Amino acid sequence: MGEQVRNASIEILLYWNVELNMPVVTADELHRTAKYFMDSGKAASHAEAMTILESFSLSIRVSESMRSSPLEQTALFTLVNLASRTFLGGVEVVGAPDCVATSPLYDGRNIRDVVVELGGKHSTVDGEPSICPVVLIGDATPSPNAAPQWRLTWSGWRGGVVMEGQRRLDERRAIGLAPVLASAVCATEAFAFFSKMHALAGRRPAGLSLWNPDADWSYDFGEPELTYLPASLWLIGLGNLGQAYAWAIASLDFDGAQKAKLMLQDIDRIGVSNHSTSLLSFPKDAGARKTRVLAEWLEQRGFETMLEERLFGDWSRRTVSEPGVALCGVDNAEARSALDRAGFGLVVEAGLGAGLDSFQSIGIHTFPASRTSGLIWGRQIGQSNPSYRNAPAYLSLAKDGMDECGLVRLATRTIAVPFVGLVAGCLVVSEVLRRLHSGRAVEVLSVSTLALADAETVWATDAEPYAFGFVHCRRSE
Repeated sequence: MGEQVRNASIEILLYWNVELNMPVVTADELHRTAKYFMDSGKAASHAEAMTILESFSLSIRVSESMRSSPLEQTALFTLVNLASRTFLGGVEVVGAPDCVATSPLYDGRNIRDVVVELGGKHSTVDGEPSICPVVLIGDATPSPNAAPQWRLTWSGWRGGVVMEGQRRLDERRAIGLAPVLASAVCATEAFAFFSKMHALAGRRPAGLSLWNPDADWSYDFGEPELTYLPASLWLIGLGNLGQAYAWAIASLDFDGAQKAKLMLQDIDRIGVSNHSTSLLSFPKDAGARKTRVLAEWLEQRGFETMLEERLFGDWSRRTVSEPGVALCGVDNAEARSALDRAGFGLVVEAGLGAGLDSFQSIGIHTFPASRTSGLIWGRQIGQSNPSYRNAPAYLSLAKDGMDECGLVRLATRTIAVPFVGLVAGCLVVSEVLRRLHSGRAVEVLSVSTLALADAETVWATDAEPYAFGFVHCRRSE
């Protein structure tokens, strides 16, 4: 893919402090996608798992229409951000225009500069033809190679991918979440293709409707035009999921003078391993508090932020002047069991699977509901993640001198990928948007990103009208 992509591989490997003859890695440095190959036995060491990720590369081709399409820009920025964290062989962008972006994510910034900032490398159509899988945005010309070629597509509240030559959706009008969702689905399919997790990956269309998650995503079932956006939200947990929520919220068409007020709650600092899972965690921010980093990023985009740097738990209480809607993305049962006792009028929370067979799974709950949060998660307090301590990769680390404490910490870390978190983020944020537009309310939703067509939804039968404040969506020209 050229010298630029080879340089990208070197930079990522240096960041992770990994060399082929350097097998020891701590739990705080672990690339959380590499852990999939370690736990499954496909890699005999962390270095070998990283070598597998280094063999994954992606080429993104865009067209001139991106100059005037905020939706295409949002799709590009999202996909580069996701892919550069996982496909360590490099992410090249072919044909990115040298102009100012109008996407809410990076409004006023040069598109080419943003691509580089997010981990991508530029290439030209006249350069060496790519031999890796290709993603097409807009009317980009397909590559002459024989690798899979996904085309991002979206319309209304729907987003996904089709294979080149298959029918696209009408991409002219959509909510800001639709291209974000399309990019997350694309990254999921690309990872499934590279890792051979699904036989049809790279050969099938895949997508989701945020208005009707259990319906066929290729059809419009009466989706309304986006008119209202939430006036305030409380984000509990700012890791993989919380940062996905922030990215999804920032993609929406808020009016510049009326953006949401956001309460950001977390106690942790950004670590080295967060770069592999979380969309707003970059190497330069390692050691900084997550609340401060996200606040700076959001305030640059016009949002007003408030910070809560304490643990959320049974002692947490919302005051009348604080946001009445909470989006929760924490992964511990004690905090989740307290969600419906903190005084929120609405809670939307997501949880991700952790093990070999479940890390692509998403579960969504909302409260108030027919079951309390304590009933759902109370019995899980104190339970730990499954350990793959006896997999070959960990035996190799033990042989190379890692002590038992380090091995246990490493083995019990969860497998995590940024694109699953972002699909969940789109579902969580769209739940608020759907209720704002008098759509059906979800009580429970379960889906795997490997089988988006099989989403299972329990619709709430007695949800109250949304009464937590709104601002008007900016009208497109």
